[in-house]
Amino acid sequence: MQKGILNVSKIREDFPILRRIVNGNNRLVYLDNAATTQKPMAVINAITDYYMNYNSNIHRAVHQLAEEATLAYESTREKIAKFINARFIEEIIFTRNATEAINLISYTWGSLNINQDDIVVITEFEHHSNIVPWQILTHRKGAHLKYIGVDDDGYLRLKDYQKYLESGRVKLVSISEMSNVLGTIVQLKEIIKIAHEKGIPVLVDGAQSVPHMPVDVQSTDCDFLAFSAHKMLGPTGVGILYVKKEILEKMPPFIGGGDMIKEVHKQKTMYNDIPYKFEAGTPNIADVIGFASAIDYLKAIGMDNVRQHELEITQYALNALRGVEGLTIYGPLDSHHRGGVLSFNVGDIHPHDLATIMNEHGVAIRSGHHCAQVLMERLDVSATSRASFYIYNTKEEVDILINVLHQARRIFRI
Repeated sequence: MQKGILNVSKIREDFPILRRIVNGNNRLVYLDNAATTQKPMAVINAITDYYMNYNSNIHRAVHQLAEEATLAYESTREKIAKFINARFIEEIIFTRNATEAINLISYTWGSLNINQDDIVVITEFEHHSNIVPWQILTHRKGAHLKYIGVDDDGYLRLKDYQKYLESGRVKLVSISEMSNVLGTIVQLKEIIKIAHEKGIPVLVDGAQSVPHMPVDVQSTDCDFLAFSAHKMLGPTGVGILYVKKEILEKMPPFIGGGDMIKEVHKQKTMYNDIPYKFEAGTPNIADVIGFASAIDYLKAIGMDNVRQHELEITQYALNALRGVEGLTIYGPLDSHHRGGVLSFNVGDIHPHDLATIMNEHGVAIRSGHHCAQVLMERLDVSATSRASFYIYNTKEEVDILINVLHQARRIFRI
């Protein structure tokens, strides 16, 4: 596909759910993509094909169905490695979601490398998935959790970061490349470079960035990367963890059981090679296979084109939202510094009330704390409304969002 050209009308034909009529006569306007994306027929068909034609467990049997299932499953691993430009296929581990991927690092690498009075550095705009595991670890180890602050425009206070690193006690930096509330895209290469100069590894929560922009782990030089299939057209129940091979080889297993072993004796077990050492039990085979089709779909579009489309629609939405009286937008106002996520409040309308009004008009947005209560405390709000975009969203849908916002203002007499 030519760079910068996205045929959204053609893309929308691949998503049957977008033809739904909801709450009377309203065409569905789906603007909750930061929570999960819709699935094209190619993904749905891939899952159906597995169950209909070669349903079998993997890595265990030599019959034809098992070989076909194993080949399809492992081909997804290869596609993921290429998609993020990993050096080795073995650096890709399948988990249930990005949350489990981060927990895996906390419980394995963290248990070995974080000790009393050490510091783990995260940010004030992290998702709970990148806060709670580090709270558990630091409390258990007698270590400390420090936060890089967020300024009033939604950018990180990198002076906080420099101050923590100067202490000499930081053993890990764990950071979201893109905020799921503010949309802020961080200066990842700079953050990682500074950490590596002091020998500190960096984990990247890519749940929001990998689906929306080109990501190259060799270019950023991150040590760990976690993301989820369901936020990038794939099925739920599939998470991905990238770990540099030299780090992964030194990590103990996370869960014990079948398929993560070579030999088991009464008092001793020999673990499997990486990455299988970290994939115990029967995995989510069908959905991993379905994820391969999602990757193929995004690669056919081109991640540069995905990013360009979201830049355009986000800037259009930012301009339109500024025209709504009494509306507060959170995060950077320059679309080049943010992803396709817009969080806002309108006067004293509670976000849940606004979401209910939106729903009555067929518009699906998110309301609440977005699993980012530390950030809500920083913003001094209990909740926000959030509209988030993807490849199938249009400027016309933004116009519908704005029209309903004006109706809500009239209802609440703002």
